[in-house]
Amino acid sequence: MSVLEGSVGVGDMILLEPLNEESLINNLEKRFQHKEIYTYIGNVVISVNPYQQLPIFGPEFIDKYKEYNFYELKPHIYALANEAYQSLRDHDRDQCIIITGESGSGKTEASKLVMSYVAAVCEKEEQVNSVKDQLLQSNPVLEAFGNAKTTRNNNSSRFGKYMDIEFDFKGSPLGGVITNYLLEKSRVVQHIKGERNFHIFYQLLAGADAQLLKALRLEQDGSCYSYLNREASRVDGMDDAANFRVVQNAMNIIGFSTEEVQQIFEVVAMVLKLGNVELRDDFQASGVAGSSIRDEKVVKEISDLMKLQPEVLERALCSRTMETKKEKVVTTLNKIQACYARDALAKNIYSRLFSWIVNRINENIQVSDSTKKKVMGVLDIYGFEILENNSFEQFVINYCNEKLQQVFIEMTLKEEQEEYMKEGIPWDKIEYFDNSIICKLIEHNQQGILAMLDEECLRPGMVNDSTFLAKLNQMFSKHQYYESRVTQNAQRQHDPSLGLSCFRIQHYAGKVMYNVDGFLDKNNDLLFRDLSQALWKSKHHLLQMLFPEGNPKQVSLKRPPTAGTQFKNSIATLMKNLYSKNPNYIRCIKPNEHQQRSLFSTELVGTQARYLGLIENIRVRRAGYAYRQVYSAFLERYRMLGRSTWPHWRGQAREGVEKLLEELNLGSGELAFGRTKIFIRSPKTLFYLEEKRRIRIHQLAVLIQKMYRGWRCRTNYQLMRKSQILISAWFRGNMQKKRYRKIKTSTLLIQAFVRGWKARKEYRKYFRSGAALHLSNFIYRRMVQKFLLGLRNNLPTKVTDHRWPPPPYKVFTLVNQELKTIFYHWKSKQFLDQLSPQKKEALKEKLCASELFKGKKASYPQSVPVPFRGDYVMLREKPKLQHLQTASDGPVLMVETVNKINRASGKMAPRILLLTKSHVILADPKGSKIKTVIGLERVAEVSVSSLQNGLFGLHFTEISSVGSKGDFLLVSEHVIELLTKLYRATLDKTKRQLPISVTEEFTVKFKEGNMQVKVIQSPKSQDKNKVSCKKKGRNHLEVYAQ
Repeated sequence: MSVLEGSVGVGDMILLEPLNEESLINNLEKRFQHKEIYTYIGNVVISVNPYQQLPIFGPEFIDKYKEYNFYELKPHIYALANEAYQSLRDHDRDQCIIITGESGSGKTEASKLVMSYVAAVCEKEEQVNSVKDQLLQSNPVLEAFGNAKTTRNNNSSRFGKYMDIEFDFKGSPLGGVITNYLLEKSRVVQHIKGERNFHIFYQLLAGADAQLLKALRLEQDGSCYSYLNREASRVDGMDDAANFRVVQNAMNIIGFSTEEVQQIFEVVAMVLKLGNVELRDDFQASGVAGSSIRDEKVVKEISDLMKLQPEVLERALCSRTMETKKEKVVTTLNKIQACYARDALAKNIYSRLFSWIVNRINENIQVSDSTKKKVMGVLDIYGFEILENNSFEQFVINYCNEKLQQVFIEMTLKEEQEEYMKEGIPWDKIEYFDNSIICKLIEHNQQGILAMLDEECLRPGMVNDSTFLAKLNQMFSKHQYYESRVTQNAQRQHDPSLGLSCFRIQHYAGKVMYNVDGFLDKNNDLLFRDLSQALWKSKHHLLQMLFPEGNPKQVSLKRPPTAGTQFKNSIATLMKNLYSKNPNYIRCIKPNEHQQRSLFSTELVGTQARYLGLIENIRVRRAGYAYRQVYSAFLERYRMLGRSTWPHWRGQAREGVEKLLEELNLGSGELAFGRTKIFIRSPKTLFYLEEKRRIRIHQLAVLIQKMYRGWRCRTNYQLMRKSQILISAWFRGNMQKKRYRKIKTSTLLIQAFVRGWKARKEYRKYFRSGAALHLSNFIYRRMVQKFLLGLRNNLPTKVTDHRWPPPPYKVFTLVNQELKTIFYHWKSKQFLDQLSPQKKEALKEKLCASELFKGKKASYPQSVPVPFRGDYVMLREKPKLQHLQTASDGPVLMVETVNKINRASGKMAPRILLLTKSHVILADPKGSKIKTVIGLERVAEVSVSSLQNGLFGLHFTEISSVGSKGDFLLVSEHVIELLTKLYRATLDKTKRQLPISVTEEFTVKFKEGNMQVKVIQSPKSQDKNKVSCKKKGRNHLEVYAQ
């Protein structure tokens, strides 16, 4: 889908009508609300930050855009990246992509998208993939050390970055070079509430393990550190610990050694701990104000990290050496000066560390050979800024944007002029605002603001920010783009918004008021020589490399260049680099201040549109011809509007376009015919063509629909007619087949009746009347034979196999059941005959247990598969228990340890129970002393609980005999086996069946009287045999058991 077709609003704002700020903002808002975040101004991409993930990125869209030209699909950043890459690869034209915009407008994400697109479309060789990984992995490292959370953006780049990616002749990346500009190092020591310091500080505290934190002398709590505003700030949607691991992995991929990574984190820890160095006033004997360290423990920890003597660091922080060619003077610093020195040291360490990291990355990704390469530059730099209080940083940032605007105007006009000359179109001078006068106001070598700022910094005597402002007022009193309170008074004007310590510059994007307070200090950016020399003495390899000027052999009394001069030189180098390449622009816009999706602030966007000069960009592009297109593409799009060009044009494309426009009667002043392109001056003319094309396409669509419907109806009729003939033929044939089958069936039936009649007639003549009985007997015998033979072949092979073949006829049902009973009796007898007497006895016991307890006792199913052992105390193997066996009058049927419940207290005491053929014996398990001997004839009844427990009561016939105290309450773990053997022994001894009642309530008789026992089910527990008793009054006992 092209820019002109199916687009929301206007996809290319060169065609915007009417052209004013209101229509431009309305167009951006309309597209933004429909999630169309990209818009063109010619080959410039306007990107509005959506603050959400949209489904318009990834491999699928990369593959889509690399197959088409710039204007053939919807506006997208991939289209611009593809245009730049193809121009570099196919036409050997070095490219640069300039990304500008406010903080939070999505510049960093835009640069990532460009790099990811280039990485995706180039070749996939192993060496190429390694280079791509290194280039892409430089982003998380630079973001960690150079980005921070601000009130406008959670991941704001606090430095400018320019990356040159170098390619070979095939278009495969070989390496690159990164240049950084103006890191906001003041953020290291101070940032406003609600913002954060650089990400790396928080990532290190959150992601480092305990061992690393201990080695760095750090605490995980961010509120311990002054440079972090004594607060552990967290950012929604940002995992500092996970990002720290990403940074470590990226450093490893880029090529940082383990020692280098450790030294980098040590330097970061030094900076963090420098903020905790507290200074106090300390007066010397001469009365001169000085300073000293309040807590030397912090300095000791920092010195240990620096591998430096604490005294050297303390002296460097609290004193300063003034050195000339003839003498050297040491002066003490008061508390304010010492705090300034401490903060200056922290800022310089971090700034130099950042520059070292950039250089170290360059060492790994830079191409070593000197052969000429194809180059694509990506510039991600701060946009134009107007804050409530604009200082030195905003001044140099806006100066940079003035230079970029100058490049844009000149390069755009140059591109327009080259295209017109190439096409043979007359070139008319374009009127536009030339901002070179503003650039000259700032950067002139003798009379520019930066030059005078340097002059004021170097001038001896009493100099301050006020003297600098007075010098500006004197120099630019009549400059049309400069004003201050003094110049206004001279012109008898009064603007109360312009402060006494401020001046105002009319930039291309609007007027900006700068406060000169701090201009001189920020431009000087001084670090006392004592601190440089102290850190050079450090044994820390990386820290020593960061301060080469501290080497006594390289001491120079020459003043280092100021921050303004350094930035000006960097911008000059950058401009030279940009002029040597073909520029591509991405203008990023922030839709609202709250980072909310679908929220569009027209006032904020209007301000950014003015800062970015969008209206100016459109006017420059529309100064000549607003629209141009090659003849073949133009003819392909609009050929349906002419009678002679539709549906086919056989001649040259230019002749077809001329013929088409002649038939449309367009004014000659609106058109220009180049060598390869048609040029249209006014967007109205293009919109007229688009409207005519829309109407014509509708007419053609109606015509196509009409022809298609006619063809479909004719085809459907022919198909229905053919189908009707086929159905009729099949129907007639089917009817004849049915008629033939009926005749045949009737004939066969008549023949059968005739043959039957003849057979019956012959039978009555030659056979006896009893033949039917013989036939039925024969048939019945055959049925019986078949039944018995089938039963023989399907008999079960095992006693336990209850599958029995069903009878084939109902008449054999009773016989089949009898045969089944006989078979299983015979099979069971065979099985029993094979068993030993011991096994037979065991089966009889199991059968008896089944008759007594099946369906009555809850523990019975668990006892079925367990064989009855009889001896559970190892009677024969324990000498102490041998006399018990001797005391028994016959073989021991069962012996086990049971618990006897005391009738008085309900407590349980262990006893050894022996069951013989005539007695039940209870003995003490400790001394093996026999306590009670009970004859089986005295056992009258047994009461047992239906629950899982082993509780049972032995009831006796009489309790008046000597030594008898009454019935017994016992608890056995093998109650099923015990009561089964007791039942069988009693039956053998007394020839009577022992009553066994399964109940939860029963009465036990004692000499003192009867006691009612009630079994209560307790909550489920691990031990199913656990029993507890509780006495309820004199004659009631409650037993709690499973």
